[in-house]
Amino acid sequence: MNQPISISSLIDREPLRPYQWAIFLLCFATALFDGFDTQAIAYTGPAIVAAFGLKAGDLAPILIAGTLGMTIGAMTLGLVGDRVGRRPALLGGVAVFSIASLLTAFSTSTVQILSLRFLAGLGMGGCTPVLLALAAEYGCARHRGSIMTGVLLGLPAGAMLGGLLAARMMPAIGWQGVFIVGGGAPLLLLVVLYFALPESLQYLVNRGGSANASRVHRTLRRILSVPLAADTRFQLPESAARASVAALFKHGNARNTIAIWAVYLCNWVAWFMFLSWLPTVLKAAGLPAAQAPMGTVIVNAVFIVCAIPLSVLLPRVSTRKLLIVLLGLGIAISIGLSYAGTSWGLVFVLAGAAGLGIGGQQIALNYLVVGAYPTALRATATGWAIGMGRVGAIAGSAVGGTVLGFGGPGGFYLALAVPLAAALLAVMAIRINGRVPDGTLIAAH
Repeated sequence: MNQPISISSLIDREPLRPYQWAIFLLCFATALFDGFDTQAIAYTGPAIVAAFGLKAGDLAPILIAGTLGMTIGAMTLGLVGDRVGRRPALLGGVAVFSIASLLTAFSTSTVQILSLRFLAGLGMGGCTPVLLALAAEYGCARHRGSIMTGVLLGLPAGAMLGGLLAARMMPAIGWQGVFIVGGGAPLLLLVVLYFALPESLQYLVNRGGSANASRVHRTLRRILSVPLAADTRFQLPESAARASVAALFKHGNARNTIAIWAVYLCNWVAWFMFLSWLPTVLKAAGLPAAQAPMGTVIVNAVFIVCAIPLSVLLPRVSTRKLLIVLLGLGIAISIGLSYAGTSWGLVFVLAGAAGLGIGGQQIALNYLVVGAYPTALRATATGWAIGMGRVGAIAGSAVGGTVLGFGGPGGFYLALAVPLAAALLAVMAIRINGRVPDGTLIAAH
């Protein structure tokens, strides 16, 4: 009887095929529209405030609703994918955020917008871990980090695309038009995904049965250079025992756990406060509403440009030292923005630099976790650290309007330095075990 073969070992010894690149492209496209819809409320915020006669701070519950939905979606849709398959989970997530975004365009009250943003957040937050897992499974180990980083760059790319659309077309199509595009386009993608996106091979093997085995063989024929025998049996990698949360506070890990949670929490407060409220802050400072979304475009463009060099640099340098530099840069940028006033050239230069000084940490943080914990605890440590980050994202989205109302644009920018300084102190308290040979980008949207 033939010995079972590991699917991952078969994929690892082959070059990347066009079929795999097509899967990565579909995952990237999903992330692109996910990023578009995630930031839609940020660059349409000023128009919504004007349309419904709101104060700037009244936008906070809507921002919180979307982020809360994303948090719950990320925690639940991955579990759904493990039970019913990654393909139906991803299709369901895209359908939810597409339809919710499309319906947002026809809202007649802020209560409706709030509810629909929560539903959209469920789909958006849930899609990211599922598409990330699918891309990782179809990628070979030697390129997996780059593949996942590339796929997830669809998130800021989508946010940048939405900002460009809002800046150029919102005067003609209104804020409703942005949501029509943000909901309609991924519905078209959903049709493509239905016919072209494969199921996870690992999931099919785990489910067993002759029909699933045939699907695995058909898919592998498009990846492997040498066809497999018809009676080939497959094995799944042994799943590691689930580490407990309590273990994060034992055997000398407590200091790192508290510090890392603080870094995630505080950095995400600053990043989401900045991203969610930037167009509104720019408008409050006197920039015409039609140009305010360009701030989001510039920030995300710099983030994308810096992401790939950072992902290449991180395995070769001390993550802790790099984070200290980035956080110091973010503090300086925040102070600079608070004094920039209406010197729009300087404002946009500094806002763009914030894509690295405040957003660049999003790329480096997962390396920090890997270097600070033993292998058996890394998955649990990463999951809970991201959970702390999501709490920070909700807090940042919530307080931005209040800070803007009390301190104006200058006070808003200066307030960003507070969580960044707290994150800097927390990084200094972390003990790193050594350099990390490889890593992947964690989704931060």
